[in-house]
Amino acid sequence: MITIKNEYLTVNINEKGAEVKSLMCSGTEYIWPGDENIWAMSAPHVFPICGGLKDNEYYLDGVKYNLGKHGYIRFELFTVEEKSEKSVTLLHTSNEDTKKQFPFDYEMRITYTLNGKALSTKYDVKNMSGIDMYFSIGGHTGYYCPEGIEEYALILPEKETLFSNTPIGNIIGYEKKKIIENSNILELKYKYFEVDALVFEEMKSRSVVLKNRNTGKAFRFSFTGSDYFLIWTKPNAPYICLEAWSGIGDHVDTDKNFKTKEGIITLAPNKNFILNHSTEIL
Repeated sequence: MITIKNEYLTVNINEKGAEVKSLMCSGTEYIWPGDENIWAMSAPHVFPICGGLKDNEYYLDGVKYNLGKHGYIRFELFTVEEKSEKSVTLLHTSNEDTKKQFPFDYEMRITYTLNGKALSTKYDVKNMSGIDMYFSIGGHTGYYCPEGIEEYALILPEKETLFSNTPIGNIIGYEKKKIIENSNILELKYKYFEVDALVFEEMKSRSVVLKNRNTGKAFRFSFTGSDYFLIWTKPNAPYICLEAWSGIGDHVDTDKNFKTKEGIITLAPNKNFILNHSTEIL
């Protein structure tokens, strides 16, 4: 386990998946610690896909590949490339096992940096192949809500009318359900997650504040650069996942062509793709 800290925050990070396992501020834990009986993970990253593929497969230049939901990066071991008291960069490189699922050479760095009461996460993916690389990337952070999520609301920086695409198993349908209308407050309710997640493909806001209406406990999650925003929990579980993605799961009518998949990033050889998000305690 790796620890970075400053005068406000202490963060523990597991080398497996470069996953944050704890974010402490003034004695309060903000990250779900994981529980094998509920959801074992805390804040996994998703790569080289976000969400699921139809039949867990895709085609690239006529070749079929099998790849599970959210990809494999959360199971891979990262190494520490650079570290200071307030920052750490972890590195993962492609290998023979990853290339069976995703046939590209790459370097993936995740850098965590503390600045005041904010934890920033920087993804840096470099294409080490001699051809264009296709992928999606994002986060799946579970924030601890020990009182239950229904004491919390999401506050948006501007009023919006939000429709959620209905998940169908691991993929996305086209039926939409209105969640809020001309409002900047989304009250969290367990009933929203009876069919899985809220999936927002057309949300204008690129930050949200999660606030406990009774205690005032709050933080801001910012995700400039991500086109998709999802919210997820399990029934009656004491956490809420805020997920900023550069891509999205397959839609029901997909042709499984990876190059034309919605939200897919095309990265030229020897180029880098950088994405940032942050959590700031308020």
